[in-house]
Amino acid sequence: MVAYIRVSTDEQTESGAGLDAQRAAITAEVDRHGWTVTAWYSDEGISGTKSAAQRPGLAAALEAVQSDVAGTLVVAKLDRLARNFRYAVNLIADAEEQGWNVYSCDGTVDMTTPAARFQTRVMIGVTELERDMIAQRTRDALAAKKAQGIRLGRPSVLHREVVSRIVTEREERRSLRAIAEGLTADGIPTARGKTQWSTSSVQAVLAGQDAAAVRTARGLAHTLTRE
Repeated sequence: MVAYIRVSTDEQTESGAGLDAQRAAITAEVDRHGWTVTAWYSDEGISGTKSAAQRPGLAAALEAVQSDVAGTLVVAKLDRLARNFRYAVNLIADAEEQGWNVYSCDGTVDMTTPAARFQTRVMIGVTELERDMIAQRTRDALAAKKAQGIRLGRPSVLHREVVSRIVTEREERRSLRAIAEGLTADGIPTARGKTQWSTSSVQAVLAGQDAAAVRTARGLAHTLTRE
């Protein structure tokens, strides 16, 4: 295995999010399985929204598995690999096609066995299905209001990946201020297109329907994988 760890600027001082914490989590997991990490790669002060081309550590880690130096890329959490859901899905698809594995110590992704790969596909499929269902419900609701002659306001442009990130970080007990500062530092615009996040804007997302849908999808995926 090769291990990849990452922190963005705001996460470097966050408890549980630092490089040392990630390294400890990976070390404990590989020791438990009897695996061997042959190389460690890291990116410091770089957002997970950046592509591999913008992350030297990730690019080197991917080169290692793609060139058969190692068979598996291991991370402490999936969001260390990618903040963007679509990018993570594409990366997992590349791994399957090219014959290498991705393993996340938090149980989100495990491609080391056929059964684990199936569970990973199920979770990804459920998440994508729920996202599509939300989009369809939104389109139907807007169409119904338009048919009733109701003047519609500007639709939300907040991506599902951003909502998922906010929900995840809140579940990890990060403060509203820390979440807001992280989003601002990573250059992610608010639903209104502003560059500065506030605690109230984060709270509004957490209280919204999209956040509820994210929690529902995760609960369903967890139930399916247990069965």
